[in-house]
Amino acid sequence: MPIDLPNRKIIHVDMDAFYASVEELDNPDLKGKPLAVGGSEIRGVVSAANYEARKYGVRSAMSGVMAKRNCPQLTFVKPRFERYKEISQEIRKIFYDYTDLVEPLSLDEAYLDVTVNKKGNPSASLIAKEIRQRIFDELGLVASAGISINKFIAKVASDYNKPNGQKTVNPEEVIEFLEKLEIRKFYGVGKVTTEKMYKLGIFTGFDLKQKSEAFLIDNFGKSGGYYYHVVRGIHNSTVKPHRIPKSVGAERTFSENLSSEIFMLERLEHIATELERRLKKSTISGKTITLKIKYSDFTLQTRSKTLRYYIADKHLILETAKELLYQEKLENSVRLLGISLANLNTDKKEKTEEKKMVTIQLQFDF
Repeated sequence: MPIDLPNRKIIHVDMDAFYASVEELDNPDLKGKPLAVGGSEIRGVVSAANYEARKYGVRSAMSGVMAKRNCPQLTFVKPRFERYKEISQEIRKIFYDYTDLVEPLSLDEAYLDVTVNKKGNPSASLIAKEIRQRIFDELGLVASAGISINKFIAKVASDYNKPNGQKTVNPEEVIEFLEKLEIRKFYGVGKVTTEKMYKLGIFTGFDLKQKSEAFLIDNFGKSGGYYYHVVRGIHNSTVKPHRIPKSVGAERTFSENLSSEIFMLERLEHIATELERRLKKSTISGKTITLKIKYSDFTLQTRSKTLRYYIADKHLILETAKELLYQEKLENSVRLLGISLANLNTDKKEKTEEKKMVTIQLQFDF
C-alpha cells in the first residue's frame, strides 16, 4: 500500500432493512412475511422493504402498485419516523461508548473513526463485531459493518456480507480489493454512470485504474477526479461528528394527482411554511431554491434559481417557488411537490473546519 495514504480505522455501520426491522420488532406477527414500509399499494411509494419482500424484486422508491404486482402477498405499513428516530438515537448511544467521532449519514447508518477509541481496543474489526452484537442484544435489531482505512472503502465493504455480516479490508488488501471490485459497487457510481462506464470499457476497478485522470474528468466532469483517486485508495475525507447539511427541504405526496396550478400553489404554501420551520430551527439560510415536481407517471423534474442573497423566510421562498412553477408548462398531473434550499450559509463554515482537520497517519493491525 502506498505509504502516503492516511491510515485510519474507519467503521461504517449500516442497519439491515432498518424501517422494516423496527416494524417487525414492534409487531412480531409481521416477521417472516414480505413487508413494505410506505404509503399504500394504491398511492404510496415504498420507503423500505424487508429481505423477504426483496426476494420478489420489491425495492425502495418503487411505486406501491408495482410492488404489489411483484409480490401479491406484500403487507404495507405506514412509516413511523418518530419511532425510527427514537431507535436511531439508542443505536448512536452505543456508538458513543466507543468514540466521539461519529458521523451519522441517516437514521440507519453512520461512520465511526476508532483509530483512537474509548475502549483502548486496537482491533477495529473486533469493535465492529462488539457494536453489532450490542445492537442485537440491547435493541433486537441486526446491523452490518465495513471496516477499512477510509470512509469510501468502509462504506463499500459494509454491503459485502449483508445482512448481519461484516467485512474488513486491511491496509495491505486495499489495492487488490479495489481492482477486483465491480464498478457498479463503487459508492457514488449510480445506474446511469455505470452504463456510461460500461460503454467506455470500464467494468471493474482495475479497468478504471487504467484511465488517466484527464480522461475521467473529460468524461465525468468533477466526479472523474473522485473516481481517479478512490480507485487508488485515496479518500481523505475525515469522519465529521457534526455534519453540515448541503441542503434543507420539505415535500408532500398528494392523495390525488393535482392538475390545477391553483391547488398546487396552496400546497406549496404549506411546504414553504414547513421549510421555514426547519431552517429557523437550525439557524440556516440559503441562496438556491429548487422546486421538485413528480408527475403522475413518476417522472421527476427539478427547476432551480439562485438569488443574490440568503433567505429563510417562507414568503420569499414561496415567491421564488411560484416563479419556478410558472417557468414552463407542466408535463402532466402532479403527485408530489417539494421545495429545497441549497447554497447554504453553512458552506463557508464547513470549508473552514476542513482546513482545521489533521490527518492521522499510523501503522497498526486491523
